Amino acid sequence: MQSQLMKKTTVLCLLFVAAAMGVMLHFCANKIVVVADVAQDEVVQAAERNGGRSENGGSAVTGTEDANRISIECDSKSTNYFCIPIPTDVRVEQVTIENHYMDRELWVSIAPEEMSDKGSFYENNSVYGNCEKVLDGHFQVEKKRICLQFKLTDVYEYYSIFEDNTLYIEFVPPKEVYDKIVVIDPAYGMDETGIASDTVTAKEITLNIARALKEKLDETDIKVYYTRMDDSNPEDNDRVGLAAATKADMLIRIEVGSAESSKQYGTEAVYNSRFFIPGFGSVELADLLEREVVTAISGKANGLLEAGTSDTVINEATVPVAAIKVGYLTNGQEAILLQREDYIQRIAEGIYQAIVKAYEAD
Repeated sequence: MQSQLMKKTTVLCLLFVAAAMGVMLHFCANKIVVVADVAQDEVVQAAERNGGRSENGGSAVTGTEDANRISIECDSKSTNYFCIPIPTDVRVEQVTIENHYMDRELWVSIAPEEMSDKGSFYENNSVYGNCEKVLDGHFQVEKKRICLQFKLTDVYEYYSIFEDNTLYIEFVPPKEVYDKIVVIDPAYGMDETGIASDTVTAKEITLNIARALKEKLDETDIKVYYTRMDDSNPEDNDRVGLAAATKADMLIRIEVGSAESSKQYGTEAVYNSRFFIPGFGSVELADLLEREVVTAISGKANGLLEAGTSDTVINEATVPVAAIKVGYLTNGQEAILLQREDYIQRIAEGIYQAIVKAYEAD
């Protein structure tokens, strides 16, 4: 009895190994592999860790003014894919796709072991296929990589396949990929610092909160787009446009309050009173944000405020939108709290809980 059982076990193991080998050989024979990809916020963070250089050796943010134009041959009738030829000695693990959604650009980074003569490849080879969503393309040859930069008509996600040294990309609207989409907008950036104290600026605080929030949201099934994750300062219409392009379920702006009196403190939320959305709209989102953040930090609630004329992002958005003012940097005590890591984490937890409960209420 025991001998028969051992024989059956052996046979089953052999069958499993044979089946696994068959699958591996099938994929090797067809050379179909999904290419690694990163989002814009991940590209920026990688650059900051490497002194302004991305992990694959290239510049994290590079303009196309001095780049070489890529020839594009369109044929949308024969394929759904945008097809990019790749030099024959390049392996799939040396190709990375970067989704620069705030710029409406898709970057393809190629980091071969040997860079000599690689630049001439895209002088002599065109990209082709379905280019309905591609406006133009440029390439730059850098020290350790070739960077192909394609300007897109809108914000897209994509499916990618690497086969026979061709990268096939199918562009798809975000809502066809994700059921839940949120846009997080850390206010200010660059020269627009927001209110400042002796040791910190509002733009630093909002970015720190966004980064803490990202760590929490990365563990969920919610797709989150960030208007900035560095010291950039997108135009207000670009911040609003990201929510519109992705058909986001909500847009949450993070701000820091200021007042003439140093005695003013607390948390408040700003809502859009100009654009009514039945069910769950801006007022409901603002109320939820204020309640959850105040609860998380054990703070003071100042109530809800209608957006003023200067609150462009809140006024122009056509999705549920609210700004959460997380405290007053003009108040000495709150200025100290807003520089503490544990306090930043608690604010992020409050915003996180508001997002979770917004979906539960929907």
